[in-house]
Amino acid sequence: MLGDRIKTLRTARNLSQVELARKLNVSKQSVSNWENNNILPSVDIVKKLALFFSCSTDYLLEMEQDRIMVEFTDLTPEQKAHIQLIINDMRALNTKK
Repeated sequence: MLGDRIKTLRTARNLSQVELARKLNVSKQSVSNWENNNILPSVDIVKKLALFFSCSTDYLLEMEQDRIMVEFTDLTPEQKAHIQLIINDMRALNTKK
């Protein structure tokens, strides 16, 4: 559910609910309600969440799996190549398990 995705992304960044609320300019109670699936965030907030967490709204809404996006706009081609190498190394580690 959406709340589970928000909580997973938040905790992966070591953010408290209060810290995420500040970054989105909402109350801590709103974040708590989203994560407990008590209420759904507005469309505008879902868009802000996607931008903040560098993922698609489809990922947040569970319309796609494992689709975290990475913003490469201001990276050099060399930096992009290094990131791709890291990803390849991580995939290789997964196949060795």
